[in-house]
Amino acid sequence: MGINEFLKTILEWIYSFVGNYGWAVVLFTLLVRLIVMPFDYKSRVGMRKMQKIAPMQAKLQKKYEKDPDKMNKKLQELYREQRVNPLSSCLPMLISLPILFAMFTAMRMVANEHLAQQAFDIIASGNPALDSWLWVKNVWMPDSPFAAAWPNLDSLRQIATNEWLAVFNKLPQETLALLADKGLALTVESFTGDALNTTIQTIYTTMEQLPAYMEHVKYYSDLAIPLFNIHIFVNYNGYFILPILAAGGQFLMTKLTGTAQTPAADDAQAQQAQNSMKFMNYFFPIFTLILCFNYNAIFALYWVASNVIAIVQTKGINMYLDRKEALEAANPNKNTGSLK
Repeated sequence: MGINEFLKTILEWIYSFVGNYGWAVVLFTLLVRLIVMPFDYKSRVGMRKMQKIAPMQAKLQKKYEKDPDKMNKKLQELYREQRVNPLSSCLPMLISLPILFAMFTAMRMVANEHLAQQAFDIIASGNPALDSWLWVKNVWMPDSPFAAAWPNLDSLRQIATNEWLAVFNKLPQETLALLADKGLALTVESFTGDALNTTIQTIYTTMEQLPAYMEHVKYYSDLAIPLFNIHIFVNYNGYFILPILAAGGQFLMTKLTGTAQTPAADDAQAQQAQNSMKFMNYFFPIFTLILCFNYNAIFALYWVASNVIAIVQTKGINMYLDRKEALEAANPNKNTGSLK
């Protein structure tokens, strides 16, 4: 079992207790953030150590700017004297990022399987089981008035062969018979190779012919943005709250992280770094807003929960390290434990 499948199993195990995928993702996110917290702590410690020697580092870079070899030698000596590893703030992140990416993949797999199941249910019975959360009617579709609660063609196209088959192979004979009655005599081969795209189009075309489906995907024709093909749906899926919260949380997190990484050196390089940070302060929130606008609500909820937990963790770690440094400064001759 790969890490993606393992995390998917954990998410579904949490769901079996809470009975709601929205709250399951919140708890799942908290669990994963706690797992990567030691790496975050190590990264924060490394950043602080690099900040402390930033002025000395800048002086060496300026002094030996015409002699790169000697500059590198002097910098290595500085790192040894100060017991600092320049990579210490990066390595923990390189370890934690694959875990977070695997978590995203696991959630995508769960989402796609549920969308596939909903598509089959719409055709077989006209009554799909929707997973709601607070104001969101279907967490597997975007939290937006510009999205219907029932799956559309774009969402079905995101589903991979193995995800279709994971659902199709579990369908009872009665459901398969109902699908066949609607003209969908599907087999395993229908979801493999070049046949997959044709099958997805056929499934969607069949859904479009159902009065119940057309009723649930109606939109206001006079409330639209034709240039972007955006419509406000009658049976909208949400209020666009989660994408806004995700973007706002990302702005706070980026600003908090950027403040912690602001270099102490006052030179052109430091100014350039600060300008880059200012750009990132706005780029990442806008990127987050667009991403959560186009993706399902469960992903936006994960982003919100992840940012909130990360902000609390960062504040807590910073408070602890500030207190630790204050104690060391007040008792220079007493071993209070250097930052580790």
